[in-house]
Formats: sequence, C-alpha cells, structure tokens
Amino acid sequence: MGKIIFYEDPNFQGRCYECNSDCSDLHSYFTRCHSIRVESGCWILYEHPDCTGYQYVLMRGEYPEPQKWMSFSDSIKSCRMIRNVYGNSYKIRVYERTEFRGQMKEYDNDCDSIFNSLQFHQINSCIVLDGIWVFYDQPSYMGHQYFLDRGEYRCYTDWGSTSAKVGSFRRITEC
Repeated sequence: MGKIIFYEDPNFQGRCYECNSDCSDLHSYFTRCHSIRVESGCWILYEHPDCTGYQYVLMRGEYPEPQKWMSFSDSIKSCRMIRNVYGNSYKIRVYERTEFRGQMKEYDNDCDSIFNSLQFHQINSCIVLDGIWVFYDQPSYMGHQYFLDRGEYRCYTDWGSTSAKVGSFRRITEC
C-alpha cells in the first residue's frame, strides 16, 4: 500500500490531500500543488487528468517545491501508484530507429548520459525485457520523465514523448 500527500503551498503548508491509490482526477481535492511528501510506494504524477500530460516519477521522500520533482508547473491532476516492481532483474534494449531497427544496445544498469554511452544519439524505440525504467530527456536524470514498464515501444510516441530525445535513463529499483 502506498501513501502520498499533496500540499497546495511550498514546504508542506496549506491545504493537503492524502492519497492511497490511483486517482484519475485530483482537481476536486486541491487547485495547485507546491509540495509533496511520499511516505510509501513509488508514484507517477501527471500534469492532466486521466493520467495524461507530463509525467513525474516520485519515490519515497520529501519534495518541498515543484523543482524538486522536476516540474515545470504547479499542475498535478492525476496520479497512479507503481506496482509490480520485478525482483532484481533489469534489462532494456534501445534502438536507433523506430520499429526496433538500426543500431541496438542492451542495458541492465542505469545510463546517466546516452551521448557518452551510445554511438547513436537518439532512441526511437525500445524493448523493456525486465524491470521498470524511467527515460529522461536530459542527461543526469533531468528534464521530462517517461515511465516504461515491460513491453515493446515501437516509437517514442509509445512512451508519451514528442521526440526521440532521451538524455538518460534509470531503473526503478525499490518502491
């Protein structure tokens, strides 16, 4: 069971809402979100209702202001808890082109800069063989985030991005 608390003001002040399960529309509980406390579990927050828009993956901890979870606004309108974190095995294949074509590289560990790690500088498709991963559009785990569970992603739009720009990625190892 997970627990996340949303606060309207920075530094855990103002009106708050405690959540223990997925919620497709948070707007009736608070109008803006300026701080978050994740007491248990891992969560994906979304900028729009129905789990759409920019994604923010948060693990246990305190986030006293939106910049701490790399948000570009105070808009959090839906959330879901990450379930099924799979044991100790992680494996992802990233491809240079869509439909799993072009150069491929397989990883079982985090990558803080694809620019330093890959001969190609865009990821257009991938296959998550084991584990749960997060893509970031900037190196060093910064920028927009994209949650990837087991499965095939034939094009960057399949993981919710508008471009093949991936700067780094990492595993979700505990929740």
